[in-house]
Amino acid sequence: MLYVFNVVLPVFALILIGYVCGRAGKLGESASVEINRFVVWLALPAQLFNFAANAGWQTLWQPGFIAAFFLSCIIVFALVLGLSWWRDQDLAAASFNGLSASYSNTGYMGIPLCVLALGPEGLAPAIISTFIVIGMFAIATIFIEIGAASHQKTHQIVWSVIRSLCSNPLLIAPTLGLLWSVTGYQIYGPLAQVIQFLAAAAIPCALVSIGLFLMQKRDTAPSQAWGIGFAKLVIQPAIAWLIADPILELPKLWTHAIVILSALPTGTGPFMLAQYYKADGSIISRVVLITTVCSLLTLSLFLWWNNGV
Repeated sequence: MLYVFNVVLPVFALILIGYVCGRAGKLGESASVEINRFVVWLALPAQLFNFAANAGWQTLWQPGFIAAFFLSCIIVFALVLGLSWWRDQDLAAASFNGLSASYSNTGYMGIPLCVLALGPEGLAPAIISTFIVIGMFAIATIFIEIGAASHQKTHQIVWSVIRSLCSNPLLIAPTLGLLWSVTGYQIYGPLAQVIQFLAAAAIPCALVSIGLFLMQKRDTAPSQAWGIGFAKLVIQPAIAWLIADPILELPKLWTHAIVILSALPTGTGPFMLAQYYKADGSIISRVVLITTVCSLLTLSLFLWWNNGV
């Protein structure tokens, strides 16, 4: 439990720093907006490009694990999206809720936790899962665009979706990274350093921004955030284990990895996507906070269970 706490604590601390700085007036009301713009257009794309450009295809091609983890994500995404849309009849907002329930914090928390719990072999599944949650970005974007353009004709909706997918920096960056990795070339040293500098700023800036956002008073139903959090921390890992172990019978290492990665709290990606679309991120920010704090208990339980099987 201690190493879970050690990984979760920095996430919570950065959110708290943003909240305290906002309450104390050290960061003004516009700080959250400007920090978000920096993350969405510079820092996070650099991080995603860096991840993709340095990944090897041989390491990433694990069909069983990819299928199990992707199915766990898409099932929870569809479940939460469907329930949210049925209640509010807002497809765009329901898509953000679905993404919040299925988007694991694989980059910041998944990699260190998998390596600590499973050894060096745990790195590969953590990297693969990062690409899968990036893919969830594209799926959510399609539904968001359909919801936003529901009054338009079919061909206009299709064009709007294509245009959005081709102009979204959070999707363009990893795509370019994968294309670059195929070439086998090394990125020019000084340019690689610039990308690394920007990438390093993505997570801390995003978490501070969430803290600033939480400071603002908004009419958000706490029960909705808790429901999404339950889907993320309990339902998704249960589905992932069911697919990976009894159905696909994956090796023990990969089954343990998929449970850990599915049980991770919600990452900052959905919040950044909401900011990109200038949507209300109040529910998402609460989900990030709730799942980050509660994952200290749930992840510890899953790790204890993994060690016993």
